Amino acid sequence: QVKLVESGGGLVQAGGSLRLSCAASGLTFGRFAMGWFRQAPGKEREFAAAISRTGGTTRYADSVKGQFTISRDNAKNTVYLQMNSLRPEDTGVYYCAAASRDSVSITRHECDYWGQGTQVTVSS
Repeated sequence: QVKLVESGGGLVQAGGSLRLSCAASGLTFGRFAMGWFRQAPGKEREFAAAISRTGGTTRYADSVKGQFTISRDNAKNTVYLQMNSLRPEDTGVYYCAAASRDSVSITRHECDYWGQGTQVTVSS
């Protein structure tokens, strides 16, 4: 079956960095656009970043533009999210997701598969 497993979350001070990874199995990774979404306590899950099948196109939420970088390695079936200059408002559970539609405009409703999430906590 399809599995997406996130890792790399943790506790970091404001201004610090984290790199999240999402390892995929059970699917032809290169045929899926990939996205990162996040959910803060008491809030809805929101889009953070997406990357096309080949990695040639990316899109970011305005709130993370210039701060986060999404990338993928199709040979390793892995997508990454480099997060720099972290702020307390970046705290939440971060989920990776796979979408069969090859578009960086994917919404959470269009994603076919989800990981279990990894907690990111940024202290002030």
